[in-house]
Amino acid sequence: MYEGVVQDLIDELGRLPGVGPKSAQRIAFHLLAADPADIGRLREVLGKVAEGVQFCEVCGNVSEQPQCRICRDTRRDASVICVVEEPKDVLAVERTREFRGRYHVLGGALDPLSGIGPEQLRMRELLSRIGSDEVTEVIIATDPNTEGEATATYLVRMLRDFPGLTVTRLAHGLPMGGDLEFADELTLGRALSGRRAL
Repeated sequence: MYEGVVQDLIDELGRLPGVGPKSAQRIAFHLLAADPADIGRLREVLGKVAEGVQFCEVCGNVSEQPQCRICRDTRRDASVICVVEEPKDVLAVERTREFRGRYHVLGGALDPLSGIGPEQLRMRELLSRIGSDEVTEVIIATDPNTEGEATATYLVRMLRDFPGLTVTRLAHGLPMGGDLEFADELTLGRALSGRRAL
């Protein structure tokens, strides 16, 4: 334990996701040794984030305007919505350069043990978009973990009665460059069940 504000800084850094106590301590001492101009820029950027970043009123992605750049882009296909858990997932899908539709960010995944149910996610907003727009396909792109699978199952049940709506799920399988011997049983099983004709 360090004195006063130094320990407060370590504690606050340790609250960030993926930053453990040792990493928090290293970052804190890096900041203490940093040039005051660097600290000033960091403070300025954090202030701008706190004041200027908001969530898109349409999809829930992060934005500096009421609508994000993807929702404002008229070249995007509004009939296809890719449902993701977090704004960082939008970036992951965008990096593929394969998807030209729009997004819907849920703001998390179902996790009853942590008190996250459908009411805490942006489910109503998704239903509203599907009901009012001419959406023909919803791609469920939640994480392939317990919470993501539960969320996908809930969404499928919720959306299956919409007439003319196709609900799809991202394929699961083996990563490129991987070896079969190192794949776990669940991944290999999904790859087998999701195989396609060539």
